[in-house]
Amino acid sequence: MTYCVALKLDSGMIFASDSRTNAGVDHIATFCKMRVFERSDDRVIVVLSSGNLAMTQGVTHILDRHKDVTDGSPTIWNAKSMFDVARHTGDALREMQKLDGQMLMQSGIDSSSNLIVGGQIKGEEARLFHLYPQGNFIEASDETPYFQLGEAKYGKPILDRVLTPSTPQKEAAKCVLISFDSTMKSNISVGLPIDMLWYPRDSLRIGIQQRIRDGDPYFSMLRQRWGGGLRRVFGELPDPDWLE
Repeated sequence: MTYCVALKLDSGMIFASDSRTNAGVDHIATFCKMRVFERSDDRVIVVLSSGNLAMTQGVTHILDRHKDVTDGSPTIWNAKSMFDVARHTGDALREMQKLDGQMLMQSGIDSSSNLIVGGQIKGEEARLFHLYPQGNFIEASDETPYFQLGEAKYGKPILDRVLTPSTPQKEAAKCVLISFDSTMKSNISVGLPIDMLWYPRDSLRIGIQQRIRDGDPYFSMLRQRWGGGLRRVFGELPDPDWLE
């Protein structure tokens, strides 16, 4: 399975994805689910993916292939807005469904895929979109500044309680990692390493990319202290008096 998160903050954007894929408990592998398209001082576009791995890899290959198009056809490399980027990505998703979707369905294989597409193009604000298997999409807003893919339910409560567009980037990154820890604690199909990317607003270039592996000192400390803190606060809460 998969867990991915993307945040749109006042100060920039954070993208994070786990790297575990599985086709049963005896067939687990590691694949990066984050694809970055960057042209410094012009555009930074990040795609996170969940669902059928062959389908999502096909989508990113189509987007990357269009880099060399010279006939003026619309691509993510000449798009004037992130809205157009989301449309091109949705078209690539539909193209893959047309190529392989029916055959996969006939074989009883789920071909559905979801994507998060975010970033910034010179001349407009940073934007974030969630693409559905049919290629249509919705955009993040101040009221909903983040999107999740995959096993979203376990890591959602901490995001809802903590995140706002004005949350500082370091606190937001910490919140995202706790969200991943909560998910991995409850679902073994999500696992390390975690790929994270920080994009500073209006920079038009990648800020920081980090891969968090097993044994990472900060993540290990965070998991231990978060779990211990929850147990401590739980123990300090008064018991229900109606059970006397």
